[in-house]
Amino acid sequence: MTSQKQRFGNWLKHSISAKMITVGFLILILLIPLGFVSDLIRERGFRQAEVIQEINSKWGGQVIINGPILKIPYQQYVEEKIFNESTKTYMINQKAVRQHAYFFPNNLEIGSDVSTKPLERGIYESVVFSAASTINGKFASPSFTEIELKDGDILWDKATVLFKVSNLKGIRNTVNIKLGDTEYTLNPKFDNSYMNTLESGFVKNLDELQEKPMGFESEITINGSTSLQFVPIGKETLVSMNSNWHSPSFNGNFLPETEGKEISDKGFTAKWKVLETNRRFGQSFFDQLPDLNEFSFGTEFLIPVDDYQKTERTSKYGLMIIGLTLLVFLLIQISSKIHIHPFQYLMIGLALVMFYTLLISISEHKNYLFAYLISGASVVTLITVYSRTILKSNKFTLLILGSMLGLYTFILVIIQIEDYALLVGSIGLFVILSIIMFTSRKIDWAGASISD
Repeated sequence: MTSQKQRFGNWLKHSISAKMITVGFLILILLIPLGFVSDLIRERGFRQAEVIQEINSKWGGQVIINGPILKIPYQQYVEEKIFNESTKTYMINQKAVRQHAYFFPNNLEIGSDVSTKPLERGIYESVVFSAASTINGKFASPSFTEIELKDGDILWDKATVLFKVSNLKGIRNTVNIKLGDTEYTLNPKFDNSYMNTLESGFVKNLDELQEKPMGFESEITINGSTSLQFVPIGKETLVSMNSNWHSPSFNGNFLPETEGKEISDKGFTAKWKVLETNRRFGQSFFDQLPDLNEFSFGTEFLIPVDDYQKTERTSKYGLMIIGLTLLVFLLIQISSKIHIHPFQYLMIGLALVMFYTLLISISEHKNYLFAYLISGASVVTLITVYSRTILKSNKFTLLILGSMLGLYTFILVIIQIEDYALLVGSIGLFVILSIIMFTSRKIDWAGASISD
């Protein structure tokens, strides 16, 4: 029995297969703390999203503006059967039902100046904006020919002008609209429609609109976050947007024109032109105004890639870093006959896992690059000093230092270049595999030594 234990111990100590199995098993074990670290990163990212959502909700959320819209009531008649008990017959009675027609502008021009700024709560930061928009254009003479009404059934004196706004809480000025030569104040109106409604009182000078197009002017200043969008309800809609935000994301149903778009470190300028033929609805609706938000367009104001996203992407390379680093130690052990205990492999692996906890904790207070450099330098220094005590060779210690610096530099480059990350990563892994293959071919796997 003793001799069998001795043979098994010698096999574990001297067999290359045993060493490779041991290192492979340790790598699998290290996946457990690496998984815990990944969960921690995701949890902190979710916490950031919750705090940002809370900040945005108090300042003002996503902003969608739809208007101005001319709302004109009209009467339609429906037949109603009434049973007469005395004659035992039905009488036909016509009942007047009030409906509403909605007419969009013939021309709509919107100029919006958007000023962004960061809002902080603790270690978290959100980007919010204040948009000052000037809205002007012309209404054409409304046409009811589609539903064939009598002139007396159109209630011109009950007409109003309304805006649909997604976020009333963010409005910072009294919203007025100048229609022709008369100015009207728009006030909130409770209804069950898809967005909040601002509506004027009765329009007094609508008779002028029946003879010729009538111009309008309005201004609205609104606080918001995430995005600013407009619904293209004009027969021709022109929108221009200027902002100090340096990395906009143009979203929605329409993109800005290439010629009018400029983006720099100081901000951006964008222009849109949308015609009636570019969308799937006309210039008027009768009875109900549908939800047109799906046709909106504008700009999204978000931090492109935050530190939590970069840290999470970095952690996905954790298995590769741990595997390649322990593989270098294994190749040194096999080629030099230096004995490295499994406990020492485990300590090296745990130090590599600690890199990610350092990275997430430091990046919450500093930027990602600073956190990466500090965390990487700390772990590389720790493992290099530790390997010097194990390997007792300057040559192998420098090899460990060089390989780790190369690995961490390689990962940093991949994280920074998002567009070419897959290409650079694939080429880098191919080069690393080639180096390992050509290095390991010199190993005498039977005698566990380097061949000349």
